Amino acid sequence: MRSNDLSRKIALRLVQDISAGNFVSGDHIGAQLIADRYRVSRTPVRNALDILADRGVLRREQNRGFFVAQDIPEEALSQARSEKDDLSRDYHHLADDWLADRIPDEMTEQALRERYDLTKARLAEILARALREGWAERKEGHGWRFLPVAKTPEAFDQIYRFRIAIEPIAMLEPNFKLDREVLAELRKTQEWLYGLDPEETPNETVLGHGTQFHEALVRMSGNPFFVMSLERVNRMRRLMEYRAQVDKSRLINESGEHLEILDLLETGQVVDASYRLRQHLMDAQRRKSPKAWNWSNDESKARSGRS
Repeated sequence: MRSNDLSRKIALRLVQDISAGNFVSGDHIGAQLIADRYRVSRTPVRNALDILADRGVLRREQNRGFFVAQDIPEEALSQARSEKDDLSRDYHHLADDWLADRIPDEMTEQALRERYDLTKARLAEILARALREGWAERKEGHGWRFLPVAKTPEAFDQIYRFRIAIEPIAMLEPNFKLDREVLAELRKTQEWLYGLDPEETPNETVLGHGTQFHEALVRMSGNPFFVMSLERVNRMRRLMEYRAQVDKSRLINESGEHLEILDLLETGQVVDASYRLRQHLMDAQRRKSPKAWNWSNDESKARSGRS
């Protein structure tokens, strides 16, 4: 890929990250930070930052670098949302086929392009996201392999019961240590989410930040096995979570519950925070259980091996 093309792609992805709340007004955007986040070199990142500064998305300050602008032009945000919506539609088409066992667990890129009528560049973006979200991996030599995920209501519920068992307990680990800087970042994000219009907010945005919130708390346990376990089951539930038929206003209200947990942690009430986290997870399990979704008979039969 030419440097100019890569810079434009990085610029678009950064605007999408800003639109999703991953970066907010006033945040410092360093070239190394973005290079690490997107796994690219610094040169195209610097070009992308210049592009976004010219468009008013970023503010350039002499000797300080780039910062997210206060008033971002709506045109730049609209273009990024449109591109993201198109990409998300194609991504979920592939994900739904994997959930419904309509595709084999190994496919070549050519077969994927033909099945979904995608350009090479678009397919690369979709597979890169599947790779990041942990349900696809590149095979040695040629092709892609799709990894096990929760595909049944029973598996989804079992994952939530597992989370209820480990997340509150992780906060009571002997080595649990509050990271005030992390708590401040979590609060900023959750307050931003809480103020959004539920009907205008994609499930993916809320779910992505929710996953980051829970994993950040468990990471404070100091026990890497809790962290590895949670990260793995979160990857396995992600695709079904996207499909959850839930009250979107209630989905946003999860951020309010997250803020309650942060309030308790910030005042040193770790045991109470652990109990509140357990209540929060049990409520989420009841609301999001696929047993309450419109789980079609055709899908149920396909999963049980019946025609």
